[in-house]
Amino acid sequence: MHVYKVGGCVRDRLMRQAGLAARTSDTDWVVTGATPEDMIRAGFTPVGAVFPVFLHPATHEEYALARTERKTAKGYHGFTFHASPEVTLEEDLRRRDLTINAMAEDVDGRIIDPWGGRRDLQAHVLRHVSEAFAEDPVRILRLARFAARFPDFRVAGETLQLCRKMVENGEADALVPERTWQELRRGLAEADPVRMIDVLQACGLWQRIFADIVVDSRIRQALKRAAARGLDAAVRAAILFSNYERPEKLRGRLQALRLEAGAVSLAELVCRLQRRVSTLRTADDFACFLEAADVLRRPERFARFLEACTCLDPALDAARIQTAAQAYAGIDAGAAARAAGGKNVREAVRKARAQAVAAALDNQT
Repeated sequence: MHVYKVGGCVRDRLMRQAGLAARTSDTDWVVTGATPEDMIRAGFTPVGAVFPVFLHPATHEEYALARTERKTAKGYHGFTFHASPEVTLEEDLRRRDLTINAMAEDVDGRIIDPWGGRRDLQAHVLRHVSEAFAEDPVRILRLARFAARFPDFRVAGETLQLCRKMVENGEADALVPERTWQELRRGLAEADPVRMIDVLQACGLWQRIFADIVVDSRIRQALKRAAARGLDAAVRAAILFSNYERPEKLRGRLQALRLEAGAVSLAELVCRLQRRVSTLRTADDFACFLEAADVLRRPERFARFLEACTCLDPALDAARIQTAAQAYAGIDAGAAARAAGGKNVREAVRKARAQAVAAALDNQT
């Protein structure tokens, strides 16, 4: 039995050694020369439902038996796996996506690099390991995500060409919404989310699955600002979908992608109101806008809405809008209703809020 660290943790250690920025990745372990029975006798607990994965008795980290895989159907579920003591480390690494993710480290700290990962890491190249890359369409999304994570790495020409072929032959049509959004969300949260979009467009996948999502220069610059400010993936998604031509259809589109409810709600609000926010002039304008934004019930969502809007329009006076929102929310609706003597209560409350907004904005100027 031999145990190795593999994948991202090895890559990131080498990057740090080379003085490159790298986050700390979870440690992934591969075991060669062992059977499931060997692992259980050593005190490991089996947890893998599809292929043999075991929890370490002390650290509870996952250890996977080295395995190979064979394509049996379209999509990323269409595989059968083979794990046995005869599967070598090199064979296990060969099934991985990119060469920089296909290195291992033994217990003595020695790097095992049969597929040129260290070379590509030094050259800042994202390159597929083998033709097995073409068997899993999720790997196109992962490639694009890594391009967003490592903005100064280029995609190897042969890898981009392979991705184009995968799209052309329909392999990418097997992508399911949940996994598509999972990878897209992670890519949006990276250092340069625009690079992810660029890679997906270059290989034709964006046009295939996101033809209705137009990414113009305004969106690109807004995403770059959001990344520079460290805004979260939900705000970046709201920016990405802000140009959707039919706002009334956006909720269904995003739900089909399996976005989280909060992200759907924020994106819908940005799409619906982000153009209107720059037209606010009078106190009545502000009051009607704040009511439409549901600022009283959803103040946190409204704050994130403003974050997205200031990325889309850096000249937007968000502080002025926030001042109006605070004044609007500070009105005691019950007191305003009582002052109206129970007549035209809604109009009385609206008027009181508009007056408070007017006073706040006058004080600000």
